[in-house]
Amino acid sequence: MPGAHTAQLLRYRQRMANAARRILVTGATGFIGRALVPRLQREGHRVVVWARSETRALALLGADIDVVSIAAGQEALTAALSQCDAVVNLAGEPLLGKRWTPARKTVLRASRIDVTGQLVTAIEAASPRPRVLVSASAVGLYGDRGDEVLDERSVPAADFLARLCHDWETAAERATQSGLRVVLLRTGVVLGRAGGALAQMLPPFKVGAGGPIGSGRQYFPWIHLHDLVNLIVAALDDDRYVGAINAVAPDLVTSPPHPFRRIVRPGTVMTHARTARIGPRTSCG
Repeated sequence: MPGAHTAQLLRYRQRMANAARRILVTGATGFIGRALVPRLQREGHRVVVWARSETRALALLGADIDVVSIAAGQEALTAALSQCDAVVNLAGEPLLGKRWTPARKTVLRASRIDVTGQLVTAIEAASPRPRVLVSASAVGLYGDRGDEVLDERSVPAADFLARLCHDWETAAERATQSGLRVVLLRTGVVLGRAGGALAQMLPPFKVGAGGPIGSGRQYFPWIHLHDLVNLIVAALDDDRYVGAINAVAPDLVTSPPHPFRRIVRPGTVMTHARTARIGPRTSCG
């Protein structure tokens, strides 16, 4: 079939164009970054990590990365970006694990909005510039909407987490003015065996003390770590990914008596822009 052959040829040419790129990753030592970096390396890409501690980054990610120290300043970041083809922005202090005091809220905003703004300012000054920015966000943008089905066109809520996500996305979207394709991944709760939310949720279940989260009736938008990594790679490679994408599993899940028995399985994530749908969020975004 000529049409199928043409489509295969176009996909092959796109893969070749995307081969062996230099990709700068922020937040690379976090739960998602530690899974993403080796995947990018297996794809043949060179990974540049923007990190506070070069020693820690090398210890966690291996010696086969380039590290740009945050302490080296804006000029060093700009110079690194001038040699990169793409950027993945995963920076942000964990939402779980500490009470959201006023001081903690300041940290959560600064680690996302301020850091993203600093990154985009460096992108603007880079020459040449990367072509694509894939930046993290969260479904906490939508707030608690009961049984309303939400998609990427739904308006944001007005609580703290929603405002954080909105301002975080706004900081990243500024890169479009510099000609970048910007993808905003609104993730649900990221689940995987190596850490993240599941590491904090599972211990009570292991000692027989676990149960439904809250009332058990609220929705639990989630995504498996492996699926999120696949989605990031797809967003880097495929020019059809533009703007906001709900990075969540396609099925609406509430918190049953054994909430993790049936949902912690990879391979069930929506990977097409503007098709994933979510129910309401939990408080962890």
